[in-house]
Amino acid sequence: MQTIGIIGAGAIGSAFAKAIANKGIRAVIANSRGPESLKELVRELGPSIKAGTKEEAAAQDIVLVAVNWSKLPRALAGLPDFKGRIVIDANNPIEAPLFKPAELHGRLSTEVFSDMVPGARVVKAFNHLQAELLAQDPSSDGGKRILFYSGDHDQSKAVVNGLIDQLGFFGIDLGPVSIGGKLAQFPGGSLPALNLVKMG
Repeated sequence: MQTIGIIGAGAIGSAFAKAIANKGIRAVIANSRGPESLKELVRELGPSIKAGTKEEAAAQDIVLVAVNWSKLPRALAGLPDFKGRIVIDANNPIEAPLFKPAELHGRLSTEVFSDMVPGARVVKAFNHLQAELLAQDPSSDGGKRILFYSGDHDQSKAVVNGLIDQLGFFGIDLGPVSIGGKLAQFPGGSLPALNLVKMG
């Protein structure tokens, strides 16, 4: 079984960690304050989740990044080339307390993010659903809660869709980043914060 790295232990990173912990999937989670600050979180999550450094998280088979937008450059600085591994972009170009959209100079946030993770095959996913829904049982409403994803590498998207399915969600491929990244980006996209369920 592949091990997942999680960079960022805020609302989305912790919710994703809970979702994979519920399925017994191994992961290394990291934040800017170091492994010691995550002891209580990993104790709550269970034995499949370990605290580590950002370098340790970034070395795993699949890496999910969920960090406040302004802190992304620092969080990803100094990491080695990802050499074709999958990096999941779960970030949104906005943050508390002002929730003012970041200046992207006409680009999509995933395009900007991709420049920070050289050598990675980036898939946009896990950013559009509210954290508390991501952490809950995805079948609790009588169907499967929907998660959207997009990317420019079909094989990488298939792997992420497999993970989405393993977690009990229903994945919908929005196509390349130029289309799907725009639809799922918050703010600006039409899909964020929608709690959609695939029935049957």
